[in-house]
Amino acid sequence: MSKPTDLVQGTLDLLILKTIALEPMHGWAIAQRIRRVSNNVLQVNQGALYPALHRLEQQAWIQSKWGESENHRRAKYYSLTKAGQKYLQAEESNWERLSSAIGLVLKTV
Repeated sequence: MSKPTDLVQGTLDLLILKTIALEPMHGWAIAQRIRRVSNNVLQVNQGALYPALHRLEQQAWIQSKWGESENHRRAKYYSLTKAGQKYLQAEESNWERLSSAIGLVLKTV
């Protein structure tokens, strides 16, 4: 089995937004879901995750609220705002266009 891949620069925000679009989650759960859904290929470390969450919150694309985690600890839960939903839709379209173009280059060059 290969080692987990570092995230391509600029994709972490998109992955976080897509993950919490499903339901509000705390930071550790966001990282675990990304790892699990990517079949252990993508691994988000705390040093990248929490600054990204803070940045997304400053942009008003996500909001946070304190709650209790599944292990009965206090945790900050993040959810998508309306502005975040619009941004996510636009970024998903951009990602599809970009990844298709990269795929074309890889197949023909």
